[in-house]
Amino acid sequence: MNSERGNIISEKSFSFAVRVVRLCRFLQKEKKEFVISDQLLRAGTSIGANVAEAQEAFSEKDFAAKLSIARKEAGECSYWLRLLFETEFLSETQFDSIHADAVEIRKILSSIVLTLEKKLHGKKENL
Repeated sequence: MNSERGNIISEKSFSFAVRVVRLCRFLQKEKKEFVISDQLLRAGTSIGANVAEAQEAFSEKDFAAKLSIARKEAGECSYWLRLLFETEFLSETQFDSIHADAVEIRKILSSIVLTLEKKLHGKKENL
């Protein structure tokens, strides 16, 4: 439906995935934390994967569904990051930086999904 180059959510979700991979590598190597970081790795990389999948959607409804999944994954990332912070695996500085990105991505995805849902709902009413 959209190209990935120049697409802000594609770029942000990919950059976020790179940060998550690097953070999880650090957590596993330096902090010996494997369980939560594995959950974060799955959710954090899933956001961009679902956004990329949405780019290949066969309909607006499919596009919205894939972005809704990405939005849920961003919410899950926020949870794992908060848990890592509260259990002292992340410093406040580390947490603030990456958590802000997760929140921003979730807000962008929420806005896109809401706009698409309104558009799709409007099309149904006009039939």
